[in-house]
Amino acid sequence: MTLHLALVSPGPAAFVQGLALSFGLIVAIGAQNAFVLRQGLRREHVGALVLFCAVADAVLMSAGVLGMAQAVQAHPGLVRGMALLGAGFLAAYGVRALHRATRHHGLRAANGGARLRLWAALSQAAAFTLLNPHVYLDTVLLVGSIGAQQPAGQRGWFIAGASLASLGWFSLLGYGARWLAPWFARPSAWQVLDGLVGITMLTLAALLAHRFIVGH
Repeated sequence: MTLHLALVSPGPAAFVQGLALSFGLIVAIGAQNAFVLRQGLRREHVGALVLFCAVADAVLMSAGVLGMAQAVQAHPGLVRGMALLGAGFLAAYGVRALHRATRHHGLRAANGGARLRLWAALSQAAAFTLLNPHVYLDTVLLVGSIGAQQPAGQRGWFIAGASLASLGWFSLLGYGARWLAPWFARPSAWQVLDGLVGITMLTLAALLAHRFIVGH
């Protein structure tokens, strides 16, 4: 079941796969990203918000990977279904991203309004993070199902890569907001990013399908 990549040892390969998967999922335009960008523009509680969002993602992804791993151990037949569903989902996600790349859209964050207290900012971040059903589909189910198929000794690498992608993205949004906001408002920038995300997801889908075929 292990996918051997040329010149890359299994641990770092799992790290890179987790990094790419998490990054591809997290960069989609959404309320959470817009809120972090807004607070970055206002320079309000940026560190706390970046840490909260990154830790929340890490916890959800870890729970997904470890929980799915236990389910696979209890029901070995789940591996086949998880591999096929995961590859199909990634392929569909990649196609949607490539479709978005043909459309014009941008991410804008309002810079007005009263200053938020720390608890209010964290409460809003928690709502955007934990009350969004797509968060659970992406972090717990998708990342979990793919991470659980890694050999036991490589799951930690996979989780580390996925968590680092989340931390890096939110740090970029929060601390680079004043530089990134004009860039994110340009439709062409998001078209390029969506194109890269689409290619990444389709590549991951192919790797997952290859692992299933080789393993069986």
